[in-house]
Amino acid sequence: MRSFSTSSVTALAAALALSACASSAPPLASAGPLPGSSAPSTGAAAAASPQELVSRVDIPFEKFVLANGLTTIVHTDRKSPIVGVTIYYKVGSKNEPRGRTGFAHLYEHLFFGGSSNVPNFDIPLEAAGSTSTNGSTWYDRTNYVETVPTGALDLALFMESDRMGALLPAVTQDKLDKQRGVVQNEKRQGDNQPYGLAEYAVAEGLFPVGHPYRHSTIGSMADLNAASLGDVRKWFTDHYGPNNVVLALSGDIDAATARPLVEKWFGAIPKGPEVAPVAAGPVTLPASVSRDMTDQVPVLRLTRQWSAPGLNDPDAAPLRVGMHILGGLASSRLDNALVRGSQQAVSVSASAQVYEQVGVLEASMDVKPGVERTAAETALDKVIAEFLSAGPTPDEVRRAVVSTLSGEIGGLEQVGGFSGKGATLAEGQIYSGDPAHYKADLQAIAALTPEQIRSAMQKWMGRPVFKLAIVPGERTDSGNEMGGWGDEKEKAAPQPDARQKAPKLAPAPKRVAPPVAPVSELSFPAIERATLSNGIPVTLARRTAVPKLVLSIDFDAGYAADALDTPGTQGLMLGMLEEGTKTRNATQIAEEQERLGASIGTGATLDTSSVMLSALSANLAPSLDLMADLLLNPAFAEADFERARGQAQAELAQVESTPAALAGRTLGTELFGDHPYAQPSDGLGTKTALSALTPAALRAAHAKWLRPDLARITVVGDVTMAELKPLLEKALGSWKAPAAPRPAKLLDAATPKPSARIVLVDRPNSPQSVIFAGRVLPLTGRTAGQEPLTLANEVVGDGFLSRLNLDIREEKGWSYGVRTGVTQSTGPRALQVMAPVQADRTGDSVRAIMADMAAFPAKQPVSAEEYQRVTDGSIRGLPNQFETNGQVLAAITRNERLGRPDDYYVRLAATYRAIDAKRIGAAAGQYLQPSDLTWVIVGDRRIVEPQLKGLGLPVEVRQGPADSASPAPGEEAQGE
Repeated sequence: MRSFSTSSVTALAAALALSACASSAPPLASAGPLPGSSAPSTGAAAAASPQELVSRVDIPFEKFVLANGLTTIVHTDRKSPIVGVTIYYKVGSKNEPRGRTGFAHLYEHLFFGGSSNVPNFDIPLEAAGSTSTNGSTWYDRTNYVETVPTGALDLALFMESDRMGALLPAVTQDKLDKQRGVVQNEKRQGDNQPYGLAEYAVAEGLFPVGHPYRHSTIGSMADLNAASLGDVRKWFTDHYGPNNVVLALSGDIDAATARPLVEKWFGAIPKGPEVAPVAAGPVTLPASVSRDMTDQVPVLRLTRQWSAPGLNDPDAAPLRVGMHILGGLASSRLDNALVRGSQQAVSVSASAQVYEQVGVLEASMDVKPGVERTAAETALDKVIAEFLSAGPTPDEVRRAVVSTLSGEIGGLEQVGGFSGKGATLAEGQIYSGDPAHYKADLQAIAALTPEQIRSAMQKWMGRPVFKLAIVPGERTDSGNEMGGWGDEKEKAAPQPDARQKAPKLAPAPKRVAPPVAPVSELSFPAIERATLSNGIPVTLARRTAVPKLVLSIDFDAGYAADALDTPGTQGLMLGMLEEGTKTRNATQIAEEQERLGASIGTGATLDTSSVMLSALSANLAPSLDLMADLLLNPAFAEADFERARGQAQAELAQVESTPAALAGRTLGTELFGDHPYAQPSDGLGTKTALSALTPAALRAAHAKWLRPDLARITVVGDVTMAELKPLLEKALGSWKAPAAPRPAKLLDAATPKPSARIVLVDRPNSPQSVIFAGRVLPLTGRTAGQEPLTLANEVVGDGFLSRLNLDIREEKGWSYGVRTGVTQSTGPRALQVMAPVQADRTGDSVRAIMADMAAFPAKQPVSAEEYQRVTDGSIRGLPNQFETNGQVLAAITRNERLGRPDDYYVRLAATYRAIDAKRIGAAAGQYLQPSDLTWVIVGDRRIVEPQLKGLGLPVEVRQGPADSASPAPGEEAQGE
């Protein structure tokens, strides 16, 4: 998909920013040791120091510059026969003039529409085994990425150079109009989310009209409507010259090989004009400002924002880490005070979004229902003020730094993509003039002192603040009127006819695409197996690319287990494992992970409940000990339970106010009836069920389902079996199965007969409708020989080039993206269709989906192009699927759950080669037809219902879930 990035920091700093934006960790009884106990030994003495971690981060590179100014950076990484191709154009939304907001992003979409010698960028590359070609736009840059098999690098460079040098003759008014519709639906999709208009309000509050960072990257509807073909040409010629570009090649490539290829394809492109620098910087408000917005949200959200300096400023590092300590760490100040302490919040966060020339500091609090607003505001401001006054402790700084650097080391597994090594080098060059600037960033982070952080935060957060509150109620603002320059109501910018004719351009010189060289066969890591003394099987795939590993303990339980318990039991029980043990409370658990650079989490699917660990190899022993304590000795304390349940109830309210999540929950229940898979796939159960749960019920579920005879351990990373098994034996070997028989889920239970009908869930004021559809298939996950169905699904709906996406997004412009999927559950599989569409095209979209699916294969069998793409492309793309330890672990656990052999993926190429177009069509005819789909549509009934009358399907209208987590509009929340 072509999307604008939601992250604004450099690639190497992304781990910090993302964790700082995360929701709060589950609560605990107190921030100190449990009564009558002392803090347990953390093993922190064995942990690597920040300086040692920084010394392990190295991305060697070579750089050369062509005569036309194109800068190329090459990093060699031979672990897999793939090359990340990453191109950064130093132009973003901050370069847009008044009246043309959103244009940089709109142009990015057009960049995929074909050039003079490449009618379609996606088809040749995906057929060659590339990851999906993608791009993103942000304030400071536009980037384009793909990761290709080594043999397809020549093709990728040819295509990138053709759109850099020969794009405009192929850009037509029709293409512009279609992509305009796609982008406007992307805007609607974001605006349609709970709190979806807050980003606009923050920019309006922090920056004056005309400031380059004030208008949103997605822009305003009016400006998108006004974009003309002449604007496209001017944007291209003004900004897309090679002298404004950094090309990064990372992976199975070296500079000696790369340079002649880059010279061959890019050398003749003429230099473009120099892009004038943009004057922008942080803004100090003359006085603090407050703004309230009402929105269809489950709980009151209070936020505080300040503008800050850009990424090259010395204060950038202390501000990032300071905000991480304030509200990003699991043991953050805001968490400890407001979630675990006063219990006035259900979640909190703090982050520093750092752009090239400015930054935005934000702290937020989702207020617990029933808490009086004034008290919540006072509490939030008090925590911030106390932190600014005293600053962080040395231990907080160390924990924040080590956890951040551990994340950076893990990020080095990827050579390409939006946050891999190629992006890190390219951003260093484009923002700071040095590809190795990441080292200076990390060294600055590692050397931080509490006083540096306190000083920087006092300097920037001691200024007047912008306060935004998102208040539950009927939405009164419209995203259609937001995101633009800011003076539209006072003095509208002149808007020429967006469809005015532009002069015809001369054709570009003819060039021929190079062939794809032979692609290496997949080399899947060797699998080693062992068994612990208590019978738990252990699977290891050793990989040494980075000094880290991932480990998963998987139990045959999952959300389907709630069919034998109360709905929501499994999810809440797993979440409570991080709440505290018999010797550690949640703050101590969080702090210990941060000191070790480890991350322990829990999660589940319909079939499996999991406890997961990401750890530095050097700190594996203490990390395993900590994980074992969480798994074997959970406290399920009453006070912790009440807070955790309150958070789960708030999360459920958030899910039910999010259109896609609500549609997914509704569809699952409609498809599966009384089958165990009818449990909500988010694991949250229902409001009634959550209210009925008790700590005793969670203890019983823990004993019932998390037992060694239902467990498997899988490990991928830098450790040997000789090192691993003794550590696992020490941590888990004495764990014995209970005398009670193993529980059994009834996955062979009957499911309802498929029924063609529509369930319309009314969600007023929705600019988009979210369409979900599906049916249960007469297959299970263990049914062998379903690879033709996989390929058939790829043709119809799985991927950018699928028939549904090309029709409804690319041809009609009604959606930002449509897709289909076939679940990989152990029990009955289900076909699912997902399509967020503009509200006034809901009925037309349902009709088009049905027609496209019915045509395959009866009226439109698999074409030669589609067949080659989904077979050869899938085969060539296999190495791309297993670049990271997490990807390998997921493949191993999937094979074990579905009864596949260890070499399934090695043999998959031969399996695909044996499947002809006829078998793909037969699978589509048998499993992917629309005649008996159940449809769930979440949208505005007033707009949608009239559109459904001509579809020939019965329609049942339901009201959206009542918002029990927040007071009704007009009611004042009462204090406790």
